[in-house]
Amino acid sequence: MVPSRVGVLGRGLVPADEPVLRADDLGVLRGDGLFETMHLRAGRPWLREAHLARLRRGAEAVELTLPDDATLVELLDSVAAGWPAEVEGALRLVCTRGPEGGGPATVYATLSAVPAATRQVRRDGVRVATLSLGVPAEARPELGWLPAGIKSTSYGASTAARRWAARAGVDDVLWVSSDGYLLEGPTANVVWLVDDTLCAVPAGRTGILPGTTAAWLLDQAGRVGCDAAERMVTPSGLRAADGVWLTSSVRGLVAVLSLDGEPLPRSPRTPALQDLLGFPVP
Repeated sequence: MVPSRVGVLGRGLVPADEPVLRADDLGVLRGDGLFETMHLRAGRPWLREAHLARLRRGAEAVELTLPDDATLVELLDSVAAGWPAEVEGALRLVCTRGPEGGGPATVYATLSAVPAATRQVRRDGVRVATLSLGVPAEARPELGWLPAGIKSTSYGASTAARRWAARAGVDDVLWVSSDGYLLEGPTANVVWLVDDTLCAVPAGRTGILPGTTAAWLLDQAGRVGCDAAERMVTPSGLRAADGVWLTSSVRGLVAVLSLDGEPLPRSPRTPALQDLLGFPVP
């Protein structure tokens, strides 16, 4: 997503092609930073408070000092001001450790139109393969030194997984623990339906990123006649589900059409769940 607008804390709006980071910014040198991406709909960021709360939890975990929420909201509002209501946007807030050797955090926001290809997968669905993460499902939360469940700018593993997916001829991957449990995708959570229960992987137990879209969907599941639960699941358990989806802040809800080459059933509940989330479907 190519930024159409960029705003930098302390500088305001800047040309989208103007550099905003120092060469020694630790976000570049070390991937030392956090970010949140919000779906801009009707000119307003959806679930903004939930995203800011997750950012704040991540900042506490990595000991990153951030401006107060009012300052962050002011920056986001300045970047989103006047955005056409009919155009879906991806509003991203980035906070890095700042320059090497000490200094205030670098904080900036970007706004991009959601690409047509991203919107299209809401209708068409995706093919997914499993990929080993190489650690037990519950190992990461037990490591007191390792921040788990944060949205870090350190995206080396995620981009490697997406490159692997492209080579394998699939659209996305789901990581599997060394003891056989599904965890999450590089940029998405997984939710699935068992009878009338909508399920998601427990973030606190596994250290995956607690998805804002997945959490909202489970919280509102009763509106479409579903119960909600957090459960562990294996690939074979997912293949036996009545429906499987990926959820993320910009894609919304996307049906998983196949897992490791095996077709999955398309749930008749998909349209109702997409309507509940409010993401436009082509």
